[in-house]
Amino acid sequence: MKSAALQQFVEDQILEQYPSLYRLAFTYVKNPDDAMDVVQESVYKAMRNAAQVQDREAVRSWLCRIVVNTALDLLRSRSREVLTDTMPEAGREDAYADPDLLRALDCLDGRERTVVVLRYFQDLKLQEIAQVTGENLNTVKTILYRSLKKLRISLTEGDEQCE
Repeated sequence: MKSAALQQFVEDQILEQYPSLYRLAFTYVKNPDDAMDVVQESVYKAMRNAAQVQDREAVRSWLCRIVVNTALDLLRSRSREVLTDTMPEAGREDAYADPDLLRALDCLDGRERTVVVLRYFQDLKLQEIAQVTGENLNTVKTILYRSLKKLRISLTEGDEQCE
């Protein structure tokens, strides 16, 4: 595929998927400003590396993978920071999210949360999730079904501690 045409196609996909990419980032960082930073950094990375795309059909999963990796990088860098003398931000409730579901998602480990978010929040097919995560398709299926079972238990038991 021509480089200019590929670049334009990636740009079009970014514009089309932007709200979805933001929601994906938000499920990881749980902060609107950080989610916007993650998406902006991800768009920069995608535009810089657009020539590496081999298949137009894989652009959506490629963009999701970039967002997930960028969000995880941000979380890793934040876990190494030690904050002192900071004032807590005024909290505001997310009008779009179900707080019980978000709490239940926090009970899942990173791989499980990624698979569930990509499947049900981003509406990716299992094969696309396998591409994004770099896992085998059967492994993705196993992770998804195990995660759904954990979520069901967590949501039915209410405020019980996570396993």
